[in-house]
Amino acid sequence: MGRDKGYDVKDLRLAEAGRSRMEWAKKDMPVLRSIGERFAREKPLKGIRIAACLHVTTETAALMEVLSAGGARVSLCASNPLSTQDDVAASLVRNGGIRAYAIKGENRKTYYSHILQALSIAPQITMDDGADLVSMIHTRKKGYIEDVIGGTEETTTGVIRLRAMAEKGVLQYPIVAVNAAMTKHFFDNRYGTGQSTIDGILRATNRLIAGSCFVVAGYGWCGRGLAMRAKGMGARVLVTEVDPLPALEALMDGFDVVPMSGAARVGDIFCTLTGNLHVLRREHFEKMKDGAIVCNSGHFNVEIDIPALAKMSESVRTVRPFVEEYLLRDGRAIHVLAEGRLINLAAAEGHPSNVMDMSFANQALSAEYLVTRRGELEKKVYPVPEPIDREIARLKLSASGIRIDRLTPEQKRYLSSWEMGT
Repeated sequence: MGRDKGYDVKDLRLAEAGRSRMEWAKKDMPVLRSIGERFAREKPLKGIRIAACLHVTTETAALMEVLSAGGARVSLCASNPLSTQDDVAASLVRNGGIRAYAIKGENRKTYYSHILQALSIAPQITMDDGADLVSMIHTRKKGYIEDVIGGTEETTTGVIRLRAMAEKGVLQYPIVAVNAAMTKHFFDNRYGTGQSTIDGILRATNRLIAGSCFVVAGYGWCGRGLAMRAKGMGARVLVTEVDPLPALEALMDGFDVVPMSGAARVGDIFCTLTGNLHVLRREHFEKMKDGAIVCNSGHFNVEIDIPALAKMSESVRTVRPFVEEYLLRDGRAIHVLAEGRLINLAAAEGHPSNVMDMSFANQALSAEYLVTRRGELEKKVYPVPEPIDREIARLKLSASGIRIDRLTPEQKRYLSSWEMGT
């Protein structure tokens, strides 16, 4: 459907419903709105081709409109087969004139064909959530590299991949790690993931969180947020970690810290948020209680070893939307949510607009930064420049009606001196 027309979406007739939901989201995105107003006046991205591989949600649509207002030619594909909101994709095409290639539930072949279609504009900037565009350009579509000014990366998993590429000397253009911005990971990862993951679990299962044993695998910023929210809803929260520093922090935050081998025996709900492979695997499934629920809120669907679980099972059936029951040979059932993909985007709507406002403000301003610094940056991963991070924080406070103090001249002199001491 529409494969030769600059889009591939489920149904363009969904566009008006998508427009309404986009308008609702933008009401709670004042920082991105203000950037969009400036972009529309100044056109800092005029003539720039941007290929984006992001979760196709209402908030992402707001970002695409801002980039377009800034003069960019934008092409968008989904960064996860289950995270697309079909009405939003339709609205971007019909109402925004933006090239969109995304269908909720698309298979692996379609997913990668959509990435190739998004790249067909020969981008000057790539915008990733998981580094799939960068990976494709560095493997199958190397001819596009000569046009690329730089890229941005939204998520922890993608930044890990890109830093590995930079360390091995194979990264061919500069990347701004949007995830490293304080106004991104400190809020989006912690508060956004915390709330939206609980939302996805509840929509999929309608289970009571209070009184349950809730296992959080990984105590990064996303894990912190989820543990906090699960505890607030009355769960007994267990944290598993491989790094002693976040493990110690989890302990000091009041959580039980245990190996997964121990958590597997007592957990009711398990959620992985590590960005790593096979965090839940056969040795853990063998110990889980009947009726255990497992899900993932890390980027890729590799944190739960579902093939191993399938080999242990006599049968698999869908018992609710986004809930698959794996019946083991000993009679126990283990329930996997959303095929092990991002539960907060597959079964719910992802992060609230209020936090994505700052995340996508970082994306927009980082794209502008890459254009202004064209040819000056090395082929490595950069943090978001601190002035951008602070400006976004300032805009967010202003939009929230919050005022803060300023340093007096005396205080500035004191902070810049070494003589004053005691």
